[in-house]
Amino acid sequence: MRLLLVEDDPMIGRAMVHGLQQAGFAIDWVTDGSHGLTAVQSHVYDLVVLDLGLPRLDGLALLRALRAGRDDVAVLIVSARDAVATRVEGLNAGADDYLLKPFDLDELIARVRALLRRRAGTLGGQLVAGLLRLDPVRRTVLNGEREVALTAKEFALLEALMRRPGEAVSRFDLLECAWDDSYDNRSNVVDVYIGYLRQKVDRPFGTESIETVRGFGYRLRTEETE
Repeated sequence: MRLLLVEDDPMIGRAMVHGLQQAGFAIDWVTDGSHGLTAVQSHVYDLVVLDLGLPRLDGLALLRALRAGRDDVAVLIVSARDAVATRVEGLNAGADDYLLKPFDLDELIARVRALLRRRAGTLGGQLVAGLLRLDPVRRTVLNGEREVALTAKEFALLEALMRRPGEAVSRFDLLECAWDDSYDNRSNVVDVYIGYLRQKVDRPFGTESIETVRGFGYRLRTEETE
């Protein structure tokens, strides 16, 4: 899952980036509203974590611009503006949730995951494809009854494939899900990590669930695609 953080406070921003990366998310960070709007228009994000008191373009103005452009990306406002009227204004402008500063990182991560589950329609939470079972909340993967230990990147790739079972997912889309802007989208990093993933979820079990779509990307095989 790839997130965008729009936060101008360097100390808070660094803490949020570190916490969200440790939780397994790829995250881009910009420090003003204008760059935030450009980033959302240039990339596909699963969720935006948005401060309100931003230079160049206020957070509420950014949010209204997104919704006016029919961009339905999930938005979590994280702000020190605690007046009820401001919180209501933010939610009415199109935010999905509102978290007050100061906050605990564990709560931030829990709210992000809850919003992503709600948007994906997985309130109860697990993704299932054949013998594979992935829990986005507990960050666990089972193949049958055996747990499979994955790194954060491997988990993100598998989750992206399991959210679109039987569908060909491009290398670019997989890169967007799991890596931030520091990676060159022409590199073979996706192919390398798919190889790692296959060694853990397929080869020990004698299965071939991750199929290469030549010249395009990868697909998680289902009964219909076999």
